[in-house]
Amino acid sequence: MKILIIGATRGIGRALLSCARQEGHEVRVLVRDPARLEAGAGSGSLEVIQGDVRDAGAVRSAARDQEAVCSCIGSPITFGPVDLFSVGARNLVAALQENPACKLVVVTGIGAGSSKDHGGFLYDRLFKPLVLKTIYEDKDREEEIIKTSGLHWLIVRPAGLTNGPRTGVYRVINDLTGITAKRISRLDVADFILKELAKPENFGRTPLLTY
Repeated sequence: MKILIIGATRGIGRALLSCARQEGHEVRVLVRDPARLEAGAGSGSLEVIQGDVRDAGAVRSAARDQEAVCSCIGSPITFGPVDLFSVGARNLVAALQENPACKLVVVTGIGAGSSKDHGGFLYDRLFKPLVLKTIYEDKDREEEIIKTSGLHWLIVRPAGLTNGPRTGVYRVINDLTGITAKRISRLDVADFILKELAKPENFGRTPLLTY
């Protein structure tokens, strides 16, 4: 499969790049600084495009002819206004209007949208409102843009992230009644994304991933 990954230099994006190449996919990445990219081993090809998700032209060019686009962008902790996620989402939606058959996967996180108040007391009452407030306000905007886009979308909300192994064993939860998120490895988030791209079962939903 031809997969574009945005945000491949760190975190889930880096894990997805590694897993996708191991599975033999044709991977294209849009990165601001190619020097930070760790390609990893695998039989899948890799094309590197230098650019920014904020640049609508760069996103449109990178997304051209792709079968799937995966946005794994992140933001450093800040107490100031954040618009990275919503600007990126608008650019992705505009680009994929030209290729509506393309699958769009966007990674947000526990606490976005309807997953608010499912991260546990310390996260919900202290860390998120005090440290991540403006980031998650923009992730909420991002999710709304994606959900109303009319595209073939999947929003992935991982629990607290670890650097653990790819196990392929985790819970995919769409009904959060009574659920408190725990942890999940970045590699298992990548595992879920690749399985969904191969056999979509949760598109049009916002599943929480947790052990």
